This record gives sequence, C-alpha cells and structure tokens, in this order.
Amino acid sequence: MNLETVTGLVLSAMPIGEYDKRLVILSKERGKISAFAKGARRQNSALMACSQPFSFGQFTIYQGKNSYTINNVQIQNYFEDLRTDLEKVTYGMYFCEVASYLTYENIESTGLLKLLYQSLKALGNDKLPKELVRAVFELKALDFNGETPQVFACVKCRKKTEEEYPKNFSAKMGGLLCKSCSALFSDTILISPPTVYAMQHIITSSVEKLYTFILKQEFLQELICVANAYMKCYANGNFQSLQMLEIPLQDLT
Repeated sequence: MNLETVTGLVLSAMPIGEYDKRLVILSKERGKISAFAKGARRQNSALMACSQPFSFGQFTIYQGKNSYTINNVQIQNYFEDLRTDLEKVTYGMYFCEVASYLTYENIESTGLLKLLYQSLKALGNDKLPKELVRAVFELKALDFNGETPQVFACVKCRKKTEEEYPKNFSAKMGGLLCKSCSALFSDTILISPPTVYAMQHIITSSVEKLYTFILKQEFLQELICVANAYMKCYANGNFQSLQMLEIPLQDLT
C-alpha cells in the first residue's frame, strides 16, 4: 500500500453502504479526486468530522483500482462559521459545485483551490455582501479556467481611448465593447466605470487580495449581472444550489 498526502478541500460527500462515505476532494497535487472514507458514518470514527463539505487539510490516501481510500486526515479548517447559517452554506455549496464542474483528475488546480478557500473565508466576513463574494468567485474561477474576459479594451476593435472607453459588456464576445462596437451586438450589458475597475481588479489581483473592496449597490448589481451572464455562457452547469439562491437580475441576462 503506497501512501501519499495531498492538500485539499472536500467538495461533496455521499453515503455509501451502511457506514462509509464517498468524498470528492479538490486537491492541490492531483486535481479533483474521489476518495472513500471507510467507516466515516460510525459514531466514533476518526473520519466522521473530516468527511463533510468545506473540510480543508491534508489527506493521506492510497490508490485503489478505481478510486482512492483515505487512511488519515489532518484538518486545518472546518469553516464552522458557515455551517450555522443556511444562506452561507448554500453559497458555499454553490462554490464547491462550480469548482467540481471546472476541475478534473490529474489536472493542476492550485489556483482554483486557493480561490475556493479564500471565497469560503470571505463568506464568513459579514462586512462583505455575499452577492459580491459570489460575483468575484465566478469571474475569477472562469479566469483560472481559461475564459478570461477582456476588461481593459474593446474586445472587438481593441480601442481604449477616452472617447471610446468601453462601457458595455458582452458575454458572448468575451469582454468589454466600446460604444461603436456595442451597437453590433444584442447581448450587451451597460456598465459604469466603477464596475469596470472592479472587474480589472478581479482579473489582475492575486487570490489573497481579491476581497478587498466594496461596491455601491448600483455598481454591485451591474457586476452581478455581468458575472451571471458570463457564467451562463461559459459554465452553464446544473448547479443544484442555485435553486436555493435568489438570482439577482435574473430576468435581465
């Protein structure tokens, strides 16, 4: 039995048989993996606490024929402050669903793992609107996945002069459009300069510095609308947690 240790976060957990659980873990070393936590549903199991979504730490595993089995776990963060708030839990589960949708086994996922960790921490900060955390997470997750929106110039003509400063966003085109080019497309979203600056911050900042700003409500609504449209265009998965969330500006995107 060859043991290895990976750093990761539990995305989901499913009961298997009478006493076991099947975990999906987003790991730094091996991307998204499935791992069995044998006996995790027994009352006195050492794996009971760590076999819950949001559990982050070091998982010692060994590889079987079709999946991994957990041998030992050292958990660093359970995100207990989220577990007592239904809305925060739902947002957190949505983030985990998106991370699962965007990742694969044996594909390096360090950036997305860090983003997920910092986003769960941000959900616990009551000074940050949860809708802002969600929009930032969505745009940065798609950035890590290779669908980076153009937020510094018109995605069509590349102009970025004062007269043609982009103030429209097209999810299908993948970025900002100047006034002239926006007339050619039907899916544009009118956005204000503060929203553009927020998008530039999201795309260029390190994960650790993402959640360092707050937007006025009118600009936050614009950012939500952009992130919602961009997700529908590039990651339109069946995210069950969204059924429990109130989708802002749903009818406008």
